[in-house]
Amino acid sequence: MASRIEVKLKPGMSDALGISLRKRIESDLGVKAAEVAVIDAFTVDKDLEPGDLEKCRARIFTDPLTQDSSIDSPLALDFDYVVEVGFLPGVTDNVGRTSRAAVSDLLKIEFAPGESVYSSRQYLLKGVTRDEAERVAAWLHNPLIERAQLKSLEEFTNDEGMDMAIPKVNLPASDRVDEIDLNVPDDELLKLGKEGVLDYVDHKGNEIRRGPLALGLDYLYAIRDYFNGEGRKPTDVEIESLAQTWSEHCKHTIFAARLDEIDSIFKTYIQAATREVREMMGENDFCVSVFSDNSGIIRFNDEYDVCYKVETHNSPSALDPYGGAITGIVGVNRDPMGTGQGAKLAVNMYGFCFGDPYFKDELFYRGKGKQNPILHPKVIFEGVRRGVEHGGNKSGIPTPWGFITFDERYMGKPLVFVGTAGLIPHLRNGRRSGEKKAKAGDLIIMAGGRVGKDGIHGATFSSEGLHEGSPASAVQIGDPITQKKMHDAQIELRDLGLYNSVTDNGAGGLSCSVGEMATECGGALVELEKIPIKYAGLLPYETWISESQERMTYSVPPQNLDRFMAVMKKHDVEATIIGAFTDSSRCRVTLNGQSIMDVDLDFLHNGLPRMELKSSWTPPDNPEPVIAEKEDYSDDLVRMMGRLNLCSREYVVRQYDHEVQGGSVIKPLVGVDQDVHQDATVTRPLLDSTQGLALSSGMHPWYGDVDPYAMAECAIDTAIRNVVAVGADPDRVAILDNFCWCSSNETERLGQLKRAARACYDAAISMRVPFISGKDSMFNDFKGFDGEDNPIKISVPPTLLISSIGIVPDIMKCQTLEPKAPGDYVYIVGITRDEMGASEYYAMLGEMETGKRWIGKRAPSVNGSEARERYLKVFRVLDEGLAASSAPIGTGGLAYALAKMVMASEMGLSLDLSYMPRETHLADFKILFSESMGRLIFTVAPANRRRFEEMMSGEPMDLVGKVTEEPRLTVRAPSGKVTMDVEVKSLKLSYKSTLNW
Repeated sequence: MASRIEVKLKPGMSDALGISLRKRIESDLGVKAAEVAVIDAFTVDKDLEPGDLEKCRARIFTDPLTQDSSIDSPLALDFDYVVEVGFLPGVTDNVGRTSRAAVSDLLKIEFAPGESVYSSRQYLLKGVTRDEAERVAAWLHNPLIERAQLKSLEEFTNDEGMDMAIPKVNLPASDRVDEIDLNVPDDELLKLGKEGVLDYVDHKGNEIRRGPLALGLDYLYAIRDYFNGEGRKPTDVEIESLAQTWSEHCKHTIFAARLDEIDSIFKTYIQAATREVREMMGENDFCVSVFSDNSGIIRFNDEYDVCYKVETHNSPSALDPYGGAITGIVGVNRDPMGTGQGAKLAVNMYGFCFGDPYFKDELFYRGKGKQNPILHPKVIFEGVRRGVEHGGNKSGIPTPWGFITFDERYMGKPLVFVGTAGLIPHLRNGRRSGEKKAKAGDLIIMAGGRVGKDGIHGATFSSEGLHEGSPASAVQIGDPITQKKMHDAQIELRDLGLYNSVTDNGAGGLSCSVGEMATECGGALVELEKIPIKYAGLLPYETWISESQERMTYSVPPQNLDRFMAVMKKHDVEATIIGAFTDSSRCRVTLNGQSIMDVDLDFLHNGLPRMELKSSWTPPDNPEPVIAEKEDYSDDLVRMMGRLNLCSREYVVRQYDHEVQGGSVIKPLVGVDQDVHQDATVTRPLLDSTQGLALSSGMHPWYGDVDPYAMAECAIDTAIRNVVAVGADPDRVAILDNFCWCSSNETERLGQLKRAARACYDAAISMRVPFISGKDSMFNDFKGFDGEDNPIKISVPPTLLISSIGIVPDIMKCQTLEPKAPGDYVYIVGITRDEMGASEYYAMLGEMETGKRWIGKRAPSVNGSEARERYLKVFRVLDEGLAASSAPIGTGGLAYALAKMVMASEMGLSLDLSYMPRETHLADFKILFSESMGRLIFTVAPANRRRFEEMMSGEPMDLVGKVTEEPRLTVRAPSGKVTMDVEVKSLKLSYKSTLNW
């Protein structure tokens, strides 16, 4: 018999969730009189004694100081309509799962299969009509993963509360394994590759298929030839496993393809650049492992290495922003965990690319007739923000660095970047911790969460654009609590040397993790019936390829089994033997003794045909805006501060814990009021060391509208400059690439990709910085319909994120961007050029006059060798403590960087730009808003002036003014005019008002 516990805040307590929803109702519906209250509900689907239920209510679910609660008695009072939101069957319910564990611990009982605790939430709405309540209900739930129940007060009273919903999964048990006939006409093969294996034919004669395999004809021909050679038809398990392994998501087929005259983008540009840079570094090479594991590894100090990986989770986040984002962050956590013998997780990062959160027009649809609308950018924003918050904060990992970018082209599919760095000891138990190798005879152990239908076809789904048939089953929700326990257990197991190899169950689930580890020893045999599942009814292929979260696969010598299992049990982590590694040269899977997969390992990993691609690139013919000069640009700067891509993200940053683990040094927000964004952060991962890790990134998608080459080289320069400006050693900075492209089967898009990759090679060589890891996401397109059923396609702008990680030798010498004392001198280093193309200033003027951003012809460029020499000098200046502040100049130009400095310091700057380094005959607005690369601003105490200038000798540099006590930015142009004179409070008001909801 199920029971229901409800919990609400005591009268007079502030209801933050209710207040937030009320504000949105007021903003989006214009209902000023609305009131909102929130009640949490927990359905305990287990027959408990009344006394045990009361004990759980009082000791688990209720804070007696702030909350009231009840058992099987509704708490909702004084409302017009109530909306209850809960998960659909089979969707991961982290709150419910944790509640079940708490009940089990408190009462010392076990939950039987099928028994659980389910969470839901009620929103009590007052002052709204039914139509308005229905619109609110639509905001509050994602029908892909959640149910919503709406009742009026009268309905609620008559029914004596909300309906008791118990979202159990009820599926018929099945061991069905199908043989797939590939000796069929090409149109049948194409349907198989695009829509998946035929599942059944419904009563109307419609074919119901399992979802995309993302296999083209050439791939299917290769699979057909292989199995014809084997003398049999493939099983559905084999077809599905090959589709996951060969997916663009897993095999990066476009980056590996022969493109025009080059061997491949990856080998020719990314891998070659790193190889050549490492040769240049010689004995100073600090790379340990690159492009060969789940994350790249660099040397940190004499005892520890650092590994770093940045991933994307774009397609799932478009369907379920919360689930996609939390799965992304806990998923990328597992990359360092699965690197070498496994890392201790030290720091997270994030990066979001969204459409306009204030979008007012009609949304687009995945189906005709206004069916299946895409999610509003604000809904995606909030869901993604919350997902990364829950994944990072609940895992106990600091999340200091992040960024958010807005563009209308991210409406169809957002980009969600997440990254994690971890610490790996050089040696443990006499072996290198950065190395791993499964051995024949080792047991295959899966640990962590169980397998469900969530995550089916995740890898293949992410290898194509979003469309009407995109599968809901591809969505997962990660559980950070389960994963945290597994992380802690793994660190103990690693230090005891109880396993030989480990990797995570990410894309493709066990099919990929076991398949990859099998290459280390030469084979694997899995007994499918031994794999623990969440509920009965999974088909064999689903168990094999599911991407259900928080799972790792281990290679454990039999003699270590008892100790291994004891550690897992101590940490309350489920671990199961599912097979053994072999030297058979094959990946075999059986079900109750019957073979359902038996594929040669070489074919599994290397049998896919290599793509042959052609590219073209035509430079865009963007008109150059004609802009009349002004006497005063103060108002322009104030307006710039409030732009979506320049304004404060404090609302987001404050919700991410960057202090956990106690290593925060340079924080994401700095200044007197800790409310201005720093361009890089520094974390001390070892509290008994003075070394730090600096994190930052560079991303300039709009420069790609002028030239993808400029986009890439500027991203690299920005990422390096930002970490150097806080104290990282330029000789110990590494970078990661994340290419997020669109329409990647079109020659023009491939030409843009090739040009950007070539810039990565050139900039990495000239700046002597190695790539250590990367990831590409190739089909970030949305195909659907507008409200008139006209076909539309929304493609993201070709986007390259460069993430930087730099070693800070001494955190005591780190520096931030705000000036520290009136009277300090202000220096500008680096040349300002006529490089306004795709700038924020052009965008602002264009949007004001025409509603569309202006692009222009000349994007910023980079002289990598000059920039490298400059950054080496900057590092030495900071190392000697000669600069009181250091601020890189980037998006928004000089004026924006100066504005951040005065906002952070609450002091002023009085500047004369007559002799600042610049191209001649620049208009004042170009001096102020050009986004030329390689530039920084320093403030220097008078006592350090002479030494600072000696250290920076040879650089284009000028002393342009002083720090003042009055909080005001005053700028005199070379023409002699005062082109800016603005109070700090005006700048900050604009800066902080845009995303303040």
